[in-house]
Amino acid sequence: MKAFDCHADPISRATPVTKSYRNPQNVRRFLTRECGDTFRFDRPLMAWLKDGREKTMGDAADEWVRRQAEKRKA
Repeated sequence: MKAFDCHADPISRATPVTKSYRNPQNVRRFLTRECGDTFRFDRPLMAWLKDGREKTMGDAADEWVRRQAEKRKA
């Protein structure tokens, strides 16, 4: 089975976040589509992405949206 290429392969909400996760332009495009034009990577999100727990790109998008909603409440 071919390894997932985060630079070129299509990304969906079901795409797993792997131990070798990186944030190339393909990932940024996906998250901008899911989260909106204000999407930006930040250190807390990157730490969450790399914490070793199983998650998908859909989970990542949902987490970013959740964090932004919390910021607006504060």
